Order: sequence, then structure tokens, then C-alpha cells
Amino acid sequence: MLAKLTTKNQLTLPKAALAACPGVTYFEVTAEDGRIVLTPVRLNRADAVRAKLADLGLGEGDVAEAVAWARGQRRD
Repeated sequence: MLAKLTTKNQLTLPKAALAACPGVTYFEVTAEDGRIVLTPVRLNRADAVRAKLADLGLGEGDVAEAVAWARGQRRD
């Protein structure tokens, strides 16, 4: 099977290859010995949000402060 790399650096994977991973939307991508390896990942949306917050360096206090601000309250 072949996968085509587009001009936007996207791969079109063969339907037969994806049939082995029904319902999977996300893949972990690694490079090993000159190969690209795709590993199916089932994300919990809450985990994805937590990971994004961690990437941004935001903690629980920051979130609570933002919620209080959005509600028109101030935390002291």
C-alpha cells in the first residue's frame, strides 16, 4: 500500500490500512530508524484539555481566576 504526501505535508492513508483501527481519530507519530510509525490513541477529551493547559503553563488557580473574572467576580 502507498500513502501520498500532499503539498501541505499531509498523508492520505489507504482505507485498508485504517480498517485495522476502527473508530480511531488520533495517532501518536514517532520516527524510528528512518520509518514513520503511527500508533492509535484514544483520547479522553478531559485529558486533552488538561494536557493543553499544562502545555500553556496554566494551573488550577489560573483556571479558577479566569472563571471568576468571566463571572464578573474577583478572587482575593
